[in-house]
Amino acid sequence: MEIVQYPHPALRYKSVPVQEINASLRKTVEQMFELMYNARGIGLAANQVALPYRLFVINLTAEADQKDQEMVFINPSITRRRGQEVGEEGCLSFPELYGPVERSTEIVVEAFDLQGGLFRYELEGLAARAVQHEYDHIEGVLFIDRLSELERQKALPVLEDFEYQHREAQNSGKLGSDEHLVNALAAMVAMQKQHGAS
Repeated sequence: MEIVQYPHPALRYKSVPVQEINASLRKTVEQMFELMYNARGIGLAANQVALPYRLFVINLTAEADQKDQEMVFINPSITRRRGQEVGEEGCLSFPELYGPVERSTEIVVEAFDLQGGLFRYELEGLAARAVQHEYDHIEGVLFIDRLSELERQKALPVLEDFEYQHREAQNSGKLGSDEHLVNALAAMVAMQKQHGAS
């Protein structure tokens, strides 16, 4: 498992609900936290590791030894948004790229935890911003989509470099074609549906 970078098609793949909370999912979550800490991030969505599921993890401290600050959101929904504020954001799928993004100041989010319990948080500040950023991911929306036209133009050379690196990895055989990558995601979705129906 590794964090995929833009423009990997998993980042635009709208995630499907998690059908079952089991040992495999718990292992996935553990690996996601590990990758997030290694990259010094505060949040990571499943499709950032090329898994098409409605799941993300957050630890605002970015510290692996602060386990009590870990939050896991399975099949989340944001039920209320209030206020607007602009703040700088980055993303582990866009290393070294940052930009000002407008988000709701306060949100209410509901999700399931790793024990299958439903919880509800009222969040503001960095926590609200992080949840909205990760929630966008599982909807196939990226923070660059929320940049102003001017900021997007400023980011263009960096984005073009990411695209160049992506194509180079494909040409060298390190990465499959976009079609192959999308088919792999679709196969995972089909397998989960089949498993959920059996």
